[in-house]
Amino acid sequence: MLTVSEALDRAQLLCDAAAKAGADAADALYYCNAATSVSMRLGALEDVERSEGQDISLRVFVGQRSASVSTADMDAGELTKLVERCVAMAREAPEDPYAGLAPEELLFIGPVPDLDLDDGSQADPAALREAALAVEEAARAVAGVTNSEGGSASHSRTRFALVTSHGFAGGYGSSGHSVSASVIAGEGANMQRDYGWHSAHHFADLESVADIGTRAGTRAVARLNPGKAPNGKVPVILDPRVGGGIVGHLLGAIAGPAIARGTSFLLGKEDRDLFDRSIVIRDEPHRLRGLRSRAFDGEGLPTAARDLVANGKITGWLLDTASAKQLGLTPTGHASRGGGASGVGASNLHLAAGSVTPGALMDGIADGVYITELIGHGVNPVTGDYSRGASGFRIKDGVIAGPIAEFTIAGNLIDMFAALIPANDLEFRHGTNAPTLRIDGMTVASS
Repeated sequence: MLTVSEALDRAQLLCDAAAKAGADAADALYYCNAATSVSMRLGALEDVERSEGQDISLRVFVGQRSASVSTADMDAGELTKLVERCVAMAREAPEDPYAGLAPEELLFIGPVPDLDLDDGSQADPAALREAALAVEEAARAVAGVTNSEGGSASHSRTRFALVTSHGFAGGYGSSGHSVSASVIAGEGANMQRDYGWHSAHHFADLESVADIGTRAGTRAVARLNPGKAPNGKVPVILDPRVGGGIVGHLLGAIAGPAIARGTSFLLGKEDRDLFDRSIVIRDEPHRLRGLRSRAFDGEGLPTAARDLVANGKITGWLLDTASAKQLGLTPTGHASRGGGASGVGASNLHLAAGSVTPGALMDGIADGVYITELIGHGVNPVTGDYSRGASGFRIKDGVIAGPIAEFTIAGNLIDMFAALIPANDLEFRHGTNAPTLRIDGMTVASS
């Protein structure tokens, strides 16, 4: 695997070659990954995988025309052909008044800060096998677990480098560790499955395999013999592992490209009180060891912490350079890159914790649902209409009353945002995090 410095050199060479081939401007992104994973099932080794991959993407501009290409072939001759082909494609592309690199005066300047994303570890297949076996054994040890889909453990190292022709060069490396288990409870048509999983940049931050496995087994057993959900408009409680999806829907609605296209249900609602004034949704790209931490975005602009929602209102759009130009605004450092094309993305997102316990959220609910799993993608980004399949537990008289399955929840995201009440149990475990959430007045339907 290349070092970050070597990765930057490779991206720089491609940018320089694009200029020599006639491009007015260019940027190049290099990415490489090495990963090892071990899977165990029923105590026996099921799979060992070792993968290494690299990819380099080139984006060139000829006037207001642009093109992007990418390849995994690092042969010098092939890269030369890649550059020539990309420039030729750009010359034939239609003009785009919004095409171009990020404004030079806004580029990230200075050394890239160390966000502590790499613990320097190397893959140890024997240790990964031990962890995969242990997590599965912990899950299978839970009374009521009858079968297993397996336990797994993995280790990865990545390198990322971005170079632009107008003066930006930055890169970083990261490590990754993950452990998971998926098991089955019950027999025949009454079987239920669930899982436990955790991932971290540093091995020291990884949850114990015993806790991950036990959680997988306990969740599977808790789902046995599901009943029916209530029908009608009832209070809904979202478990933290699904609550982050609400934040994700907000992110899509405030993304600059959606605003520029006029395809967001939040367009024209910038000054509206959409949330309770106590709600805060925050993007923190510089969080140490954060799963999505980054010092600069996919165009070389600096990132910064920002409240996406504060005092009940959204604070603006998330903009890359193209959408910012189209809207007559300034890019916000939220560009993302993949395969050459630029889009918009956030980093470490969270919905801030509230002041009440999850138990207190359920107090006073005569009949409602507690959701632990959502199914499908029934969300209309233009209207905000929301409809998803779900499973979880019924709430009766303020307490969990037993598992339920095969029902749907429906509403509109505008109404859901307004009704959000967070609990105080926020944990930073994923790229997007939320505490337990309560939303009153959603429509629940069970066949």
